[in-house]
Amino acid sequence: MTHPCFATLRFRAAGLAAALTVAVVAGQLAAQQEWTRFRGPNGTGLSQATNIPVTWTDKDYNWKVALPGIGHSCPVVWNDKVFLTSADNQTALRHVLAISTADGRTLWERKYSSSTHTKHQLNSFASPTPTVDDQRAYFVWSSPEEYSVRAITHDGQEVWHRSLGPFVSQHSCGTSPIIYGDLLVLNNDQDGISFLVALNRHSGEPVWQVPRNSREVAYSTPCVYEPAGAPPELIFNSGAQGITSIDPATGNKNWEIAVFDKRSVSSPVIAAGLILGTCGSGGGGNYVVAVRAGKADGSVQPEIAYKVTKSAPYVPTPVAKDDLVFLWSEQGVATCIRAATGEVVWQQRIGGKFYGSPICIGDRLYCISTDGEVVVIAAGPEYAELARNNLGDGSHSTPAVADGVLYLRTFSHLFSLGKKPG
Repeated sequence: MTHPCFATLRFRAAGLAAALTVAVVAGQLAAQQEWTRFRGPNGTGLSQATNIPVTWTDKDYNWKVALPGIGHSCPVVWNDKVFLTSADNQTALRHVLAISTADGRTLWERKYSSSTHTKHQLNSFASPTPTVDDQRAYFVWSSPEEYSVRAITHDGQEVWHRSLGPFVSQHSCGTSPIIYGDLLVLNNDQDGISFLVALNRHSGEPVWQVPRNSREVAYSTPCVYEPAGAPPELIFNSGAQGITSIDPATGNKNWEIAVFDKRSVSSPVIAAGLILGTCGSGGGGNYVVAVRAGKADGSVQPEIAYKVTKSAPYVPTPVAKDDLVFLWSEQGVATCIRAATGEVVWQQRIGGKFYGSPICIGDRLYCISTDGEVVVIAAGPEYAELARNNLGDGSHSTPAVADGVLYLRTFSHLFSLGKKPG
């Protein structure tokens, strides 16, 4: 495939058409499936499932299956199939899997060879989470030679492959794609040539591309912000650019604010009309920043509403529920803040290390530690630890919930827990 080295706004007409179909496609997605991307609906990590237990033992699993290789990517689900990736840690061979939600059987598997390359010791060769629609699942991964996007049908047939050129980073990649209308959207923030890109999800053809600073790799997955009385916006985080709003119809930049002085790993979250992001480093100095959005016509500039610096997360993405936001640091400290003001409601040391993100099921938060312990706490204004459940295998992944069932991914296993309603 050719490297899409073209200017922003190529195929503008296709982008405009995509914008017109957004409401229809979004409605279809919501009706048919609730966990189609990293952290579920718009990356919120929220589920209203009612049949997920707080505590459990091995006999409570619907099924548990071993995966080939290891990986950090999260499962995504459409109807009766779970899609996810894994990789051989020695050869970088990638495995793309479709697994039956009913019994854990592998329905099909595709293998893709890759060159071994330098990555962070805490990363894997299968860290980006796929995304899925009613026709295809979409997978991304990198090698120094190629940043690759592939579309595979639900029955395992590859329909297109797009190369985005080389990927330059000593840490390898980790960001995940999202679907917006007819667009497959991905941020390519790396140490080499960087850009945001939207591909036609049906054909893989580029729709628009936005150049970025090439200062450092970022791992943030975009989300959609819907300002009152204005068109939806795509939100991207990176240490080099800060928080950026893009018009999905054209690729034009609506506004941008430089708010990060370190790497951005977690993904943006919308809470109380604000956009939250985090940055940090292995050496500390992490913080959460909340931004008031600007306007595309320049009449209102984006501004910082508040910052949270004490025990702020670097890697895990926050969860917003009602008027509260829950922060879960990789050092095992959970913090509850007021979404509108940043006021700390409570802060509690949980212990352990966490590189996956929490999700919220009803009024409970679930997060998997690096040791494979699922810690469950109350998602409310008073701290309460509810349970600790050991999976018996380490994890850097984030849980998924679909059709009343919780899916837990460790380095080398996938678990199904809970019962479908009815």
